[in-house]
Amino acid sequence: MRGYFGIGIEGVSKPMNVGSLMRTAHAFGAGFLFTVAADYSRGEGANADTSDAPSQVPYYAFPQVETMVMPAGCELVGIELLDDAVDLPAFQHPLRAAYVLGSERGSLSPAMLERCAHVVRIPTSFCINVALAGALVMYDRLIAHGRFAARGTHTATAAGHVHGRPKFRTPERMALYQTKLPA
Repeated sequence: MRGYFGIGIEGVSKPMNVGSLMRTAHAFGAGFLFTVAADYSRGEGANADTSDAPSQVPYYAFPQVETMVMPAGCELVGIELLDDAVDLPAFQHPLRAAYVLGSERGSLSPAMLERCAHVVRIPTSFCINVALAGALVMYDRLIAHGRFAARGTHTATAAGHVHGRPKFRTPERMALYQTKLPA
């Protein structure tokens, strides 16, 4: 899969949910993790993050929205239950993206929403657990950008890349290679 993604949360009220979000992000192959204006205790979060994601994936703790720095070309995508947000199933995920969720008991701040290039909503009747919301977004990204066969083909994944035979610049190198082939 080309591109990368990071995922984070603004504010924290339940470190266990952040730990669960980070563990899930690690499992989905996140390129980086972050928190913003969050008093996140890795010790408490570790009860849910059994993979210790912050030691395996780059983790950034930004003290406030204004100090947040994203990689060049990375589009910030807010996940928020707003009427004018794009529904997740219709969203075209950027190749290089960072997803940010609000805390469990609040929403993304106006300052964070201002920084977002896109705002996406999970089409539910009310807010869901932040770790679950993050998992849904990462799964949707995987489906949108992943190398999977079309639904209904009963094939779990599309065929992987097949390498052709080696190419050699000189006949001597080709002859050397051919002598090493099994009979």
